[in-house]
Amino acid sequence: MQSNDARILRGAAIPSACAGLVGVIVGVLAAGAEGAIGAGLATAVVITFFGLGLTAVSRIGEAWPHLLLGAGFLVYTTQVGVMLVLLLLLRDVTWMDGPVFGLTVLACLLVWLAAQAWTQTRVKQLYVEPSRVGESADAEPRT
Repeated sequence: MQSNDARILRGAAIPSACAGLVGVIVGVLAAGAEGAIGAGLATAVVITFFGLGLTAVSRIGEAWPHLLLGAGFLVYTTQVGVMLVLLLLLRDVTWMDGPVFGLTVLACLLVWLAAQAWTQTRVKQLYVEPSRVGESADAEPRT
């Protein structure tokens, strides 16, 4: 992972974790221990899903930059599908509060997206790698 990608990951994960902490506090006040468990699980799910997705897209972009757009779509659809399965599995559990879980997922997700977009605009990232000094792009290598 490049340093720019790590900076973007930190810039999105830290605000999301703070939003999750607020969700845990609100969950405790609203639904007791079940609310805290739901908010904590929601925070972990969002940070894990989006962190792994950003890491995957970053590594694919390093290895195969021409596949970056397709990889982004694949990662996103995989995240949505896995989230759907997770929500279906957790639909009827009694050990956590469902509405607190859902609202915390939504809050952490929105904070993640806003923080990632804001951090992305602040990172100075080259679109094209410049050639080394003294070399031109079409020059043949010396033997």
